[in-house]
Amino acid sequence: MDQDWSVPGWAVLSVLLALVLLVAVLVVALLRSRARTTASLLAARNDAAALQAQVDAIEARLAAQAHQHERTTRDEQEYVITRLGQDQPEPEQAPAPVVGGPLFADLVLRESAVQGAALAAGLRRALAPESRHRIRHAMKREVKRSRKQRRTDLRRARRQAA
Repeated sequence: MDQDWSVPGWAVLSVLLALVLLVAVLVVALLRSRARTTASLLAARNDAAALQAQVDAIEARLAAQAHQHERTTRDEQEYVITRLGQDQPEPEQAPAPVVGGPLFADLVLRESAVQGAALAAGLRRALAPESRHRIRHAMKREVKRSRKQRRTDLRRARRQAA
């Protein structure tokens, strides 16, 4: 067999060289990306450590202030529990307020009158000619729509049966 290639040798070599260059560029880009990531991670860790140190310093300062405040405000009086184990006396319950008869009748009549007036106003509004006309018109429209739908359904059924 002789060395007959269907592709010229220089073309294969140039493609191989291009692939090697592409891999080299990708490796360099990957290394740079890793270096940037490592640097940003290190910076984040340093920031976190600095913040933790600040928090610790603030906590220590607040604890010292609280301890000093506790020492200065401590009550010198001692307390003695005198009723330990005894039942608590029940507080006196005040009687419920009593409403007099005339006042009660007045309240009931006022409330009944207000409810009656509200009912009358609602009925007057519901039975007004405008409302009745609006309801009658809506009913007619619905009946027409229903008849039209029934006719359409009947025609469709006849077509399917035929």
